[in-house]
Amino acid sequence: MVNLLLKQFLKAEIEIKRRIMYKKAKDLGFTHPIVVDYSQELDVLLNKYLKTS
Repeated sequence: MVNLLLKQFLKAEIEIKRRIMYKKAKDLGFTHPIVVDYSQELDVLLNKYLKTS
């Protein structure tokens, strides 16, 4: 049960982070340091999500 809740939480966090990252990339460009930071944070969330599978 806890694993399922964690997975749902991570999935929601991933979607939020992804949307923010794409908006920032559209405004600032894909190589801007802020966009790169969001990308790295998204990688961490995706890795956590995959470990819960």
